[in-house]
Amino acid sequence: MKLRNQKRIASTLLKVGKTSVRFDPERLSDIKEAITKLDMRGLIKDGAVRALPIGATSRSRLKKRLIQKRKGRQKGPGKRKGKKTARLSTKAEWMIKVRVQRQFIKELKTRELISIKTYRNLYGKIKGNYFRSRNHIKLYLNEKKLFENVKK
Repeated sequence: MKLRNQKRIASTLLKVGKTSVRFDPERLSDIKEAITKLDMRGLIKDGAVRALPIGATSRSRLKKRLIQKRKGRQKGPGKRKGKKTARLSTKAEWMIKVRVQRQFIKELKTRELISIKTYRNLYGKIKGNYFRSRNHIKLYLNEKKLFENVKK
């Protein structure tokens, strides 16, 4: 039993592809007799002819990748697009760096490991981008012998 023509008509009426059209196997004789669009509309209304639901894209692969990204994977040079500054602006980078350094010297001051005079001196140097990192401040303090009791 060839229902090629009926399938074509149904696909145009349902606005789907021919492979998405499904016929009710018990009503095949009625479907075979339907040769006009009007006949087919009636069968669609009755439920003898229907379109398959549109399948959604599975997010399982995406979820798996996101779990890996949270662990710090899949972030190498091959996955990056754009400049370094496109991912994190120079200003944001600066703010993070300065806040960490200021927090560190504030902690040293509250624990009385450095004097207030040294604190002010370091604060100015941090603002002037003298230090690369928190560790650089430690090296500087050790070299200049500005404190002795730090175990960090």
